Order: sequence, then C-alpha cells, then structure tokens
Amino acid sequence: MMTAVLTIALKEIKDNFRNRWFLFIGIMLTCLSLLITFAGSAVSGELRVADLPLLMASLSSMCVYILPLIAILLSYDSFIGEEESGTLLLLLSYPVTRLQIILGKLLGHLWVLSCTISLAFLLTAFLVLLSTSFPLISVAVAFTHLILSSILLTLCFVLLGYIVSLLVVEKAKAIAVLLFMWVLIVLVYDLVLLALMVADLQGISNSVFQVLIIINPSDLFRAIISGVVNEQVSSSKMFSITQLPTAILYSGLLLWLAVLLLMSQQIFSRKRL
Repeated sequence: MMTAVLTIALKEIKDNFRNRWFLFIGIMLTCLSLLITFAGSAVSGELRVADLPLLMASLSSMCVYILPLIAILLSYDSFIGEEESGTLLLLLSYPVTRLQIILGKLLGHLWVLSCTISLAFLLTAFLVLLSTSFPLISVAVAFTHLILSSILLTLCFVLLGYIVSLLVVEKAKAIAVLLFMWVLIVLVYDLVLLALMVADLQGISNSVFQVLIIINPSDLFRAIISGVVNEQVSSSKMFSITQLPTAILYSGLLLWLAVLLLMSQQIFSRKRL
C-alpha cells in the first residue's frame, strides 16, 4: 500500500516542481513574512520589529487569508483536471485503490506546503533573533506553533479542494466554488465572529463563542496563535474568550482533517468515471 501512495506522492511533488508552484509559494510567503516583520511598523512612522505578541498576530492574520488561497490553487484541479485529461481513468486501471490515490496526493501536497511554510518562517525567525533581544525560547515556541498550525490549516483547505474537485464537472466551476467558500469561511465568518467578540454582547456566553471557533478551521488557527503568544499578557480578546488548552485546539484541527479526508474518500468511492 505504501509503495503506491509514495509513488503518487512523488508524482505530485514533481508536478508542483514542474509548474513552479514550489518556487512561487516559497518566494511569496517569505517576502510577505519579512515585509510584515520588518516593515509592518512603517505606517506608524518608524521601522522596527513589533513586540512578539503583536508580530505573531500580524503574521497569523496574513496566514489565515493567504494560506487557504494557496491550498485552493494547489488542489482545485487535483481530480477534475486529471479526469478531463483522462489520466485519472488510466491511473484507476492500475492495481491501486481510490484511498491510496487520495493519500498519495495529500502526502505530496503536505511535503510541498511543509517545506515552503517552514523555510519562510524559519528564515523570518532567524532574522528576528538576530535583530532583536527577544528571548530565544519565546521566538522558538511562537514560530514552531505558527508553522505547525499553518500546515494543518492549509491541509484542511487542500482536502476541501479535493472534495469540490470530485463533485464538479469542470475545472472552472471548481475554482469558482472554492473561492466562494473561501470568502464565506475566511472572510465573512471570521469578520462576523470578531465583530461579535468586540461588541461583547451580553446575551452570548463564552461557551457559544468557543463552539463558533471550533467549527471553523481558520478561527481554530487564530485561537492557537493567540493562545500561544498571549498566555502571559492575556491581552487578546480571542484568548480571553477561548480559554481552551492548545492541545484541544490542535485536536480540533486534526478532527477537521479526519472528517474532510473521510468525506473525500466516500465521495471518490461513489464517483463514476
């Protein structure tokens, strides 16, 4: 089983190298991360690295919008593209199961995204340590959580891309549906939730806010970063409301991955080609 999965994953990695996705994602993430870190304070009339909680909040805000878009662009044609070209039918003629195909593609995308995200944020963390007096352990912990939660967030949207790619009949419809879902999940839902938190409505308890955060992967990502960098200062509104252990927030993202993987496997197993 593993040989087939690794073979499909290797093909996915080669395709991403051939299409320059690896290079494009790496350069874009690195440039955005460095600009936010070292030029983000330019609007206040000075150039300096912000305090660590504020810096991580800025980087997480960038990630929560950019990373899902990257995942969508990588995955929207994973199945419908191969179906249109006929390679998916050819692949299924070999002794390989549909679950192995999904796992192989997911493993390939995991490798590409993990490498690009890790390189971008590790370079940023190294330069932050060189240019500031932030404690090494604080920077290491903050950026480790940023990298891990970023990878899990992107995998959620990669699997969402697989599901849509299996359900539609054209690549154009796949990208249109996924962009609409990105607007709803990342922009609309996130802004409405943040507005409710800031409004501090008396009729909504913290437990309701916690449920609203858990049912959206992008808000789980925000809550993880907010909890990690604000444990000592406790100044974040989201942190004060969430009050959930980081392990539970990570478990929420892993549960999202398991549910989306199961859904994509079920849809693929029933799909007629």
